[in-house]
Parts: sequence; C-alpha cells; structure tokens
Amino acid sequence: MSHPSTPQPLPSPPIAQRPFIIGVAGGTGSGKTTVSRSIQASVGAERIAYLEHDSYYNDRSHLPPEERAHCNYDHPDSLDTPLLVRHLRALCRWEAVEVPIYDFATHTRTPQTQSVSPAPIILVEGILLFSEKELREMMDMRFYVDTDADVRFIRRLHRDVAERGRTLESVITQYMETVRPMHLEFVEPSKRYADIIIPEGGNNRVAMEMIVSRIHAILGQQ
Repeated sequence: MSHPSTPQPLPSPPIAQRPFIIGVAGGTGSGKTTVSRSIQASVGAERIAYLEHDSYYNDRSHLPPEERAHCNYDHPDSLDTPLLVRHLRALCRWEAVEVPIYDFATHTRTPQTQSVSPAPIILVEGILLFSEKELREMMDMRFYVDTDADVRFIRRLHRDVAERGRTLESVITQYMETVRPMHLEFVEPSKRYADIIIPEGGNNRVAMEMIVSRIHAILGQQ
C-alpha cells in the first residue's frame, strides 16, 4: 500500500541585497557633478539612484528675501541631513523616495518633489557629506574630489551668475564670508574620511576608469 509523500516546503524567495552606497564629496566647484555624471554614463543611469545633498537645504521661505541672502549656506546645519538619512534608509529597503526640489535663486523649497526609485547603486553627492558622521558611516565607498581653490572659485562664480541669478559682488562676498571659512573648517578636514581622493575630478581619466571598473565588479557580485 502506497503512502502519500510528505509535501516539500517551497523555497523561500531570494532576499534582495542591500544597495551599495557611494558618496562623492569635495569643495564647491571641485567637479563632483562631473564625476557623478561620468559614473552614471558609464554604469547606466537606470542602475543608479542619484541624490544631491544640495536638494536638502532647509527652507528659508519664512525669512525676508534680504535676510535669506545673508544666511550661512555652507555650514552643516543649513542642510536637512536627517531627511537625507531617512531617504537613504528607505532606498536601502528598496522603497522610492520623494526628494525636495530647492530653488537657489530664492533660497526656498518648491512645492514639487522629484521621485527617485531604488537601484543597486545609490550615488550621493555633496560638499558636506563626509562632515556628518551618521551620513558618511552609511556609505560603502567614499570619493573626495580635490581641485585647486582658484579653479573652484572661478567655476562657482560662473555657475552662480549664469544659473542662480546672483551678482558678481554677491558671489564674492558670500565666498569670503562663509564659503571659504566653512570649507577650511568642515570640507577640507573631511577629506581624511575618503577612501579615494580624485585630483582634478572627472578630468582624471585613470581614476575614473578605476572607479567605474570597481562599480561594475560590485554590480557583478550582486
């Protein structure tokens, strides 16, 4: 007499591996965005969830426009880093996030947000990324883009006048009063937390080839 076989348990579904978080930091105008775009172009934007720390500036709409212009936007307290940390944790759980959209001309957050979907690689870019302990410790790999101060200032000057509606005098005043002092106090010291320092940023072909090769290897392991 035959007996019914014991049902075998179904195999558990595979657990999605946690995304790999990469941080790109460096002074204003150092070339962080060029490095980030190069990584996205080489690896594939669809495989990367891209976040900019600049999107998380605190809203200043409650202040008069003249007072907003004199705030220190280069101090870590000017950024809503706790929100960025929450968003990174959500992306690590493979959940989409709604990233603020910041208006640099008015120093305010807009009512709109940008949806960012989870991906195997999370790429985070910002001046003050490594100065925040909780933030930098979430990262699996940290790059610091190192560029001479005069080159960085010229790039910032051109960007702020052309893209953010600033005057030449206001850019120079801000640079001398807050940008340069905060760079020396927070940004430059954070270089010691970097795994890789990239001189000349995205123009450093050898460094970029090594970085992209490493990211492809990580994706292959996943």
